[in-house]
Amino acid sequence: MEIYDEEGNPIVIEERKIGMWQKIGGGSLMFAALFHLILLIIGAFWIFQVTREPEKKVDFMPPGGGGGERSAEHQVNNKKRAVITPTTNVKRVFAEGATATYAIPEQGDNFGEMSTLSSLSGGGMSGGLGGTGNGKGFGHGSGNGGGLGNGAGKGKLFGLLPDTMGKRCSKEDRLQRLAQNGGNPACEEAVVKSLRWLKAHQNTDGSWGNATQPALTGLVLLAYFGHCETPSSEEYGDSCTKGILYLIDVGMKNNGKMASNFTANSWVYEHGIATYALAEAQTFCKDLKPEIPYLSEVAQKAGQFIIDNQNANGGWAYAYATSAGHTDTSVAGWQLQALRACSHTGLKYNQMTACVDKGLKYMISCQNANGGFGYSGPGAPAGNGKFFSLTGVGALCLQMWGKGGSSDVRKGVKYIKENAKLDWNTQESDLYSHYYMSQAMMQAGGENWNAYNAIFRDQLLNNQNADGSWKPTGFAGHGGGSDIYRNAFSTLMLEVYYRFLSTGGGGGAGGGVMGGPHRI
Repeated sequence: MEIYDEEGNPIVIEERKIGMWQKIGGGSLMFAALFHLILLIIGAFWIFQVTREPEKKVDFMPPGGGGGERSAEHQVNNKKRAVITPTTNVKRVFAEGATATYAIPEQGDNFGEMSTLSSLSGGGMSGGLGGTGNGKGFGHGSGNGGGLGNGAGKGKLFGLLPDTMGKRCSKEDRLQRLAQNGGNPACEEAVVKSLRWLKAHQNTDGSWGNATQPALTGLVLLAYFGHCETPSSEEYGDSCTKGILYLIDVGMKNNGKMASNFTANSWVYEHGIATYALAEAQTFCKDLKPEIPYLSEVAQKAGQFIIDNQNANGGWAYAYATSAGHTDTSVAGWQLQALRACSHTGLKYNQMTACVDKGLKYMISCQNANGGFGYSGPGAPAGNGKFFSLTGVGALCLQMWGKGGSSDVRKGVKYIKENAKLDWNTQESDLYSHYYMSQAMMQAGGENWNAYNAIFRDQLLNNQNADGSWKPTGFAGHGGGSDIYRNAFSTLMLEVYYRFLSTGGGGGAGGGVMGGPHRI
């Protein structure tokens, strides 16, 4: 058919040539190819997301030797990472005769695969873990002395721990802090020798000592934890697990109360120390798989018992009398330290804040105008001496609960700096008092710490025996204490270089390293 224009002339239409690509439907094919390519990319991305290696969770099983160190130099391939495996038989842990409403069950395959204040004295634990003049406390006889405490740190591999605990678990960081804060390699060597000595002197039931075992066991466990030796430690894991199980067993038998003799006034000390250790154990061990049976239950009950049995005056009394009774700063110090450890566990404790506030007010009420903290009031040094040997516990408790910058602490630190002395062979070797002072002065930092470090470090290093134990001291208040007692206190004192983090108060030669409110 021809087509004409308006003038009648035929219009010639040139035939359009169609290329081969168009003839085979190239446009649609390109669209389909692009569509399927996009689908392949999406599918590959989805498969990568599903099959890639999951993010590794933080655990506490060390990859190598060094007694709990995360050592890059050692690989231990025969250690199961999800379990704790004691070499001793822990098939059954049961509190016979328990009055508690719960009991540790038969562990069976699950747990089977898992991993003493020996007379803390002849004399009443230096007026602190004992009475002043009336021989109440750990042991019998007159006592004069001080108080006690503990501490903590954080590391990349231990992100689940509080900031105040993790850094002690890094050997590199620990040695760095040791050097920065006036320590030396001999301090670390002394700690390791002592821990090995303590491990070798553990009782078959997991406790330490032959009297007031819950307290001594608590002290040794705190020394273990201070070096990051936990149930997952290669060298100390079995010993640590047995010690924790011993304390759990005591708590199970007594519905959360921790002591070897509930008729003695001194059991208030035993309970405080053991609770402190249980709370640190809970913080270190709560992420272990499988869990240590009933650790959290006993730690919660023990801590709540301290809160519920505070004395009306804000302190804590012998035998936990809630009205009247004998209260003092040494007893109160243990309870406040235990509660601080409890505050890091993630467990629920009722009325803790109000309890701690009252406890700190009680502590402040016992401070003398000269800055020293008295035993049972502002005018009562422990024992018959003139030195306020419980000044360390007063300052430390205020520091650990966030009041490190208060005038009360500053006055206490100044008193220690101007008056404290340490001579292993004389009356000025009260380890109970010096244990507290070492921590308070480290947290104060700066020149205060430097001055104290100069009087205490070499005294401890020079009086350790070759086997890792320490020589008896010349302090007459408790005759130097038992060998377990001396080792635990001395070890904790030498761990002070790396057991805490700073809250800005200075610390050692390198500035602030020790911490008040973050301390465990």
